[in-house]
Amino acid sequence: MTSNQHQNQDTTAPESVRVAVVTGGSRGIGRAVARRLAGDGLAVVVNYTRDAASAQETVAAISGAGGRAVAVPADVAEEKEVAALFDRAEAEYGGVDVVVNAAGRMELSPVADLDLAVLDAVHRTNIRGAFVVAQQAARRLRAGGSFVAFSSSVVGTQFPAYGAYAASKGAVEAMTLILARELRGRDVTVNTVAPGPTATDMFLTGKTPEQIDRLAMTPPLERLGTPDDIAAVVAFLTGPAGRWVNGQVLRANGGMV
Repeated sequence: MTSNQHQNQDTTAPESVRVAVVTGGSRGIGRAVARRLAGDGLAVVVNYTRDAASAQETVAAISGAGGRAVAVPADVAEEKEVAALFDRAEAEYGGVDVVVNAAGRMELSPVADLDLAVLDAVHRTNIRGAFVVAQQAARRLRAGGSFVAFSSSVVGTQFPAYGAYAASKGAVEAMTLILARELRGRDVTVNTVAPGPTATDMFLTGKTPEQIDRLAMTPPLERLGTPDDIAAVVAFLTGPAGRWVNGQVLRANGGMV
């Protein structure tokens, strides 16, 4: 075995490695982001809430490609659990340079019919969870770091039945520039990615083939986005080419509103 091969298999990252925490990293966009950042050379802490098996699949895919990753459970809305998640990242790899909050929950219903318990659950993950993760990112990110939150292009398109979800994501967008300004002088960027219709389980669940086809034809590019499309945007925002982008909401949606 060569020294390079040994380094690729070593679970201990060197001091110079950049480290990413990706919430919701077990599936969908979060998994694609975790794999892309690992492919760019970052050590990745793959966060999940309940699906340990899927999180381990993400880790295995990264490790199989020569990267470094570990799966760590935490409910993003629970302050102590998220603090422990960041503690684990620092203990495992020495610090945190990138935080991507891809964890999210979507429930569709007309406003008039929505069970308020469902509203509370959506907002618990999408607003409180986003705030808790942002809070830890603001405290822990090293100079040169990046925080990326997730919104949705439905904040702009305002489709019926998305009231609770769009409201929760509007809150994330409102926080973006505020946090960027609060981190003045830290050399840390804060941005939000707002995907359009993207082929993930969360998007496809509950929709008819006709609805999916109609949404796919909405952007001028006439297709659904892919998780890899969104991961590429995150990689740009967290990489050296994206350092001058700060406090922005980037609508990655193929040309929708």
